[in-house]
Amino acid sequence: MINKDRLKENFRAVREKSPLVHNITNYVAMNFSANALLAAGASPVMAHAADEVADMALIAGALVINIGTLDAAWVESMLKAGKAKHNAGGIVVLDPVGVGATAYRTETAWKIIDECHPDIIRGNASEIMALINADIKSKGVDSSCSSDDAVESAKMLAARSGAIVVISGETDYVTDGSKVESIANGSPMMPRVTAMGCTASSMVGAFAAVNPDLFEASLNAMALMGVAGEIAARNSSGPGSLLTNFVDTLYNITEEELAQTVRQ
Repeated sequence: MINKDRLKENFRAVREKSPLVHNITNYVAMNFSANALLAAGASPVMAHAADEVADMALIAGALVINIGTLDAAWVESMLKAGKAKHNAGGIVVLDPVGVGATAYRTETAWKIIDECHPDIIRGNASEIMALINADIKSKGVDSSCSSDDAVESAKMLAARSGAIVVISGETDYVTDGSKVESIANGSPMMPRVTAMGCTASSMVGAFAAVNPDLFEASLNAMALMGVAGEIAARNSSGPGSLLTNFVDTLYNITEEELAQTVRQ
C-alpha cells in the first residue's frame, strides 16, 4: 500500500529541491512535459545535441529518454547520455513510445535497455507487452491493451532488465518483478491529451531524483499524475481545458489534498 506520509514527503522534496530533469524527448511532448514539471516544482531541461547530452545528463538529478520521434542522430544522443548517466550511478528513465509499432522502435528500445540499463521503464500496456512479446503490436503510440493485461509482462520485463516497470492506463501499476502496486486515480479524458504519458515519465524522473527508493518514487509520481488528472477533469469540458487545468492543478494541489485523494 502507498505510504501517504512518504507520498507527501516525496512531493514536498520535489517542490523544495526543484531537481533538474534532463529530457531527451519528442517534439510533441516537450512543451507539455516542461510546463508540468515546472508546475510541480521541478526544473526541466530539454537537450538532445550529441555534443552536450553527456555533460547535461551528469548535472541532472535524472535523465528521461523518450523515443517518441526517433532518428539516427537522436538515438546516438540517447545512448551517449544514457551510458554517461548510468556509469556515473545516476537515474535513467526510459519511455519506449510506440514500441511494437515498428521493428526500428523495438530494436532501439532494447538497445537503450541493454546499453544504458535504465532504472525505471514507463510505458502503456501495449508498449510494455511488446517489449516482451514481439507478436504484440501497438496502435501507433496508443495502447490497444488494458493495463491489467500487461502486469505479467511488466514483471517479466522488470526481471529481465533490472528496472522498475511502470504501466500507465485506467489503472496504473508499478512492479519490481515481484511486488506490484497500483494507482486507481485518473480520468478517461487523460488519454485524449497528447503527451500525457510522456509527462508521466518525466514526473517519475523528478520524484526519483529526490527519492532513492525508486519503486516508491515511481508509485508516488503516478499518484500525483492520476490525482491531478482526476481533479482537473472535474472542471474541464474537454481535452483542451483538461490540459490547462492539469498544469494548474499540479501547481495548486497541496500535499494533504494529494494524500487524501489517492486511491489504490
